[in-house]
Amino acid sequence: MAVDITDKAFISGLIEEEKRAQRQGGRWLVIPILALTIAYLTPLYYLFVTVFKTTQEYATKGVLELPAGLAPIVDNAVQAWTIANLGQAALNSFSYALIGAALAVAFAAAAAYGMTRLHLLGSNGWFMLIFTGTLFPFQMYLVPLLFGYQRLGLVNTWFGMLLVYVAICIPFPLLVLRNSFSAITREVDEAARIEGASEWRVFTSMIVPNAMGPLIALFLLQFTFIWNDLLFSSILANGIEVRSIMVALQSLQGTYSTLGPNVVITATLISSIPTVLLFIALRKYFMAGLQLGTK
Repeated sequence: MAVDITDKAFISGLIEEEKRAQRQGGRWLVIPILALTIAYLTPLYYLFVTVFKTTQEYATKGVLELPAGLAPIVDNAVQAWTIANLGQAALNSFSYALIGAALAVAFAAAAAYGMTRLHLLGSNGWFMLIFTGTLFPFQMYLVPLLFGYQRLGLVNTWFGMLLVYVAICIPFPLLVLRNSFSAITREVDEAARIEGASEWRVFTSMIVPNAMGPLIALFLLQFTFIWNDLLFSSILANGIEVRSIMVALQSLQGTYSTLGPNVVITATLISSIPTVLLFIALRKYFMAGLQLGTK
């Protein structure tokens, strides 16, 4: 049977059938999307209703039941701050994350510049040697690292923690920046060298500004990793003077296990504030850096 494709009624019927099929398929997607949304939002809802409850209210009311008021969050925050010494722990973590992430990205940028611009002998071999360390789980390094730190007297020291954070945070930025610097046209730095610029001037004035997006994105990622680290800090620096904020949070469920979940959740909320503020401040550069290219 021949079909007249110029028939407007026939074409309209096909379009309506296509729209009907799309609507029917869309209805089936509503249920899984709704379920995933509820599963994602439930922990956030639990967090925000818990921080506004007293310990007695949390024990007597339902877990997801709305609090009676908003005032208890102040007492919860004061308890968490004083008992776990969150002020000192937050200062320690901030110094580890800020200085450690900055040094790691800086060293990675210098190494990536040498590998992509200076034609160093065996640059690919050096890259594989540095990056191979990330192929193994960090737990493999803990025992020899702990023994080595004990012999050198670096356990429970600020410098010891900074040293390990810088070391483990170099390989991934090196991988990203090596690809990012390779994408920058060589005419840029060659023109600068013709004008008499030194390698340091080429690096700081030509390469770094053109890769600012990836650099800031990598700094934010490494800052967040160090801030949230519990594995290394709980083994190498569990003293009150040098412990990180994650170890301090752990102490609320260990030594001070009599505290209610409302205090622990409040402390967790407090600990997440710096990384959230940093992401908000650097979100423009972070989104540009996700492209792993140059700005």
